[in-house]
Amino acid sequence: MANSKIIDELNDLLTRNYDAEKGYQEAAKIVESEALKELFVEQAKNRYEFGHEVKDEIKHLGGSPDKGTSFKGDLHRSWLNLRDASSNGSEALLEECIRGEHAAVEEYDEFIAKDYIPENLKNIFMKQKTSITQAIDRLNSLANEAK
Repeated sequence: MANSKIIDELNDLLTRNYDAEKGYQEAAKIVESEALKELFVEQAKNRYEFGHEVKDEIKHLGGSPDKGTSFKGDLHRSWLNLRDASSNGSEALLEECIRGEHAAVEEYDEFIAKDYIPENLKNIFMKQKTSITQAIDRLNSLANEAK
């Protein structure tokens, strides 16, 4: 498999992480709960770090990392709904974040499942997916507390 195919897919994951980072940053700005604000800031930082890991792998494969967010993908569209969800309170905001994170897990699963993806990349993205899954658990816990 040519590196260009893997680089394209890595750039898609990079864009999704940019989108999630920006979404969490926006959520942190609009939420009133300090616990939620702290979680959103932490998750934005995680996605920033994920992005740097992805960028390093793209460069290692001889590619150029994409810059900035895009309008591609369901994940990005779900983050655009954050502002609308926030008008319905923290519970709706949490539900929107959870939905976006589930979409991210699905994208990571699809990437990891491809047989032409090298094991070292699969390992990196399994670690990132685990972190996202842990974030979902924390978001679910806070959503349950908000009910």
